[in-house]
Amino acid sequence: MASVGWLQDLHQARRSLARTPGFTAIAIGMLAVAIGATAGLFSVVKTVLIDRLPYADPDRLVYIASSAPGSDLPAEFDAAPEFFVQYQEQSQLLEDVSTSSSFTSTLRVGDRVERVRMSWPTNSLFSTLGAQPALGRLPVDADENRAVVISDRLWADWFNRDPSVLGRAVWASGEYRTIIGVMGPAFRFPNADTRLWVSSTLKAKDVERVGDFDYPVIGRMKPGVTTEALADELTALARRAPERFGTAAPGYARIVELHRAVVRPLADQMLGSIARPLWVLLGAAAIVLLIACANVANLFLVRTEGRHRELALRRALGAGRRELLRLQLAESVLVAGVAAVAAVVLAAAVMPLLLRTAPAGIPRLDEVGIHASTLLFTAGLAVVVALICGGLPALRASAPDLSRLREGGRGLTRRHHGVRNALVVGQTALALVLLIGSGLLLRSAYALQQVDPGYDTRDIFTFQIAPDRAELKDAPSFARFNQAFIDRLSALPGVQAAGLVENVPLDESTGSMRVRTETAGADPEARSRVHYTYAGGDYFKAMGIALIAGRGFVEDDHGASRGNLVVSRSAAEQLWPGKDPIGQRLQRQNQTNWETVVGVVEDVLQEGFRSAPEPLIYFPMVDSSETGGRPVTSPAFVVRTTRAEEIAPDVRALVREVAPEAPMYRVYTMAGLVERSMVQLTFTLLTLGLTSVLALILGAVGLYGVLSYLVAERTREIGVRMALGARAGQVRRLVVREGARVVGVGLLIGLAAAFVFTRALGNLLFGVQPIDAATFVAMPLAMALVGLLASYLPARRASNLDPMESLRRD
Repeated sequence: MASVGWLQDLHQARRSLARTPGFTAIAIGMLAVAIGATAGLFSVVKTVLIDRLPYADPDRLVYIASSAPGSDLPAEFDAAPEFFVQYQEQSQLLEDVSTSSSFTSTLRVGDRVERVRMSWPTNSLFSTLGAQPALGRLPVDADENRAVVISDRLWADWFNRDPSVLGRAVWASGEYRTIIGVMGPAFRFPNADTRLWVSSTLKAKDVERVGDFDYPVIGRMKPGVTTEALADELTALARRAPERFGTAAPGYARIVELHRAVVRPLADQMLGSIARPLWVLLGAAAIVLLIACANVANLFLVRTEGRHRELALRRALGAGRRELLRLQLAESVLVAGVAAVAAVVLAAAVMPLLLRTAPAGIPRLDEVGIHASTLLFTAGLAVVVALICGGLPALRASAPDLSRLREGGRGLTRRHHGVRNALVVGQTALALVLLIGSGLLLRSAYALQQVDPGYDTRDIFTFQIAPDRAELKDAPSFARFNQAFIDRLSALPGVQAAGLVENVPLDESTGSMRVRTETAGADPEARSRVHYTYAGGDYFKAMGIALIAGRGFVEDDHGASRGNLVVSRSAAEQLWPGKDPIGQRLQRQNQTNWETVVGVVEDVLQEGFRSAPEPLIYFPMVDSSETGGRPVTSPAFVVRTTRAEEIAPDVRALVREVAPEAPMYRVYTMAGLVERSMVQLTFTLLTLGLTSVLALILGAVGLYGVLSYLVAERTREIGVRMALGARAGQVRRLVVREGARVVGVGLLIGLAAAFVFTRALGNLLFGVQPIDAATFVAMPLAMALVGLLASYLPARRASNLDPMESLRRD
């Protein structure tokens, strides 16, 4: 019987809502937008943050790094190979452990040649993650480094899912290797775009040099082990490494003495800094939903009070409270249900656009979509929304004031004003919180745009190639090839300068090393840690990096081991404080020869606009190291041209002519790299900004609706005032004052809430504090202006009332 009653109530609610299409359309529209935004962001958060990693027992997987507080190393850095061997052989708390690298290299299958992302892990990677191949087998120690396992994507794109791919030889990372297995589509470690894994092992006999902190480690803890206990054990194991492997590297003993293992869940490491902005955005969407619910609840309250005589008559004729309550709730359920359906359609249409603006590197972002969990969440959200929007109006409707039948509809009670005003206060407060958050992010974006990175960010085109031919075998041969190629680039139409660098800013990190100056003495602890890269051609001119003293590289610097180098301003200040660095000499760790500074250039921001400049040393393409120099095999070529956005086809044609075997990859403009470096902030600002604007509009609509109803309710009172001589301006001030009071209370509450909320923005902010006076003043003023405008429109209508007409109204 109850279900039949609900069906009758829903049918009656449908007919009632159909008689007021304006109200119905506005209520459904507001809720559809708010529910759609919340459901869409929930889908992103669930897929990226909540769903477990697609590996066996992912809660036991950990990322293992190193720290050495008090040393000149970064706050956190990768493990050394000897540490990994210690962990692998002696840990009692680890079930399995692996290390892996991620790099791009040339893959050649028949006539197809491309640069793809590969990984060179220890074979234990797969057992550590609990992964099995979809086809074939996993590598074993006997494979040495001659076998590869390929990804599902590579299998589909390059081999059309041919099962006979097993046993096929491919050219990967410098030599032919045999495909032995294909992983399933869910296996994407360490990066989503990894296409191939090369077999390898790392044993004690393979450790040739200690202190090479470039080995990221993951492990699987045994059941019941905590990260704290594991960190303690690994710290002790690492500190015993010198007993087994020696301490030949300068400063190594001190680093080991200070060493402390860092252990965190693998999921936290993979998510990095993206978790906070996603939770912030989901919270912002929830705030918009609350504002929309408050608006619709206000509309339902107005609708209920407009039907007071009908409801009182039903009650007088014997209708029970439950019946009246159910009838009113049926309308809100119907509105919320239709809004939820529209929200799913809206989210499905808008989500692809939103995901295209999201930062690269967010794990599993390509799996985000409207799945069953999203539909279930939306349905549950619709129920909650129906109760929020219709609960209070339904309670009011279930207990109508029978005395209103005698009043003939006049003198509607004002005791309900407080509830409607409270809803508007809440809307105003919530909208202000979002506005202040958006304002802080906007100021951060502006501050980042004012940062001088030390190089030009416009009219610069950059790309990489990796030539592979027999005559390129050492540093001098690669230097000759690179210089000849730079000369050809410089001859292209519109090119003003061309050069190369091994690590282009905003795209790749530089390496670090320890060096000492002639005044530092022989003490290993007196060495300084600096970053380094290789440069050639007119790199500094092409990038617009200012020359402070001396000169840049000339062609003769690259032709043989001249021992000349260029340093950045901060490197010069660190190594030779208060001295002229030109002509000064330095010595690298593990080297006996000295190299001479011939130039000083301005600092550059390598990692991004948020980081401080690194002390940087530029080596020529052929350096003077005792090993004959490391070849610069796949540098980033940098071209200054006003045709930066259009020159790619000309460069590709040149590459096909000069090095047809070398795929062109990492093709960017510096403007594009700048945009990419700020994409997380831009994405968060765009999304939070849109929700803030929506919240502001909904808040203004809510205030306008309440004041409009107040004007309609007090028509007779206003008519009497005007008949007794009140001027139009006085009437307008009366209404605006009511609106200002409501907005003012909302602003005060919103300011208090923003003091808490803005701290959640954390590292998203740059150059501005979470409690920024300018933002906390400007945003409330903007909100107040919108509130006054929303108040003025009903006030103006009230002042234009005809006193005689208003007195004749019921």
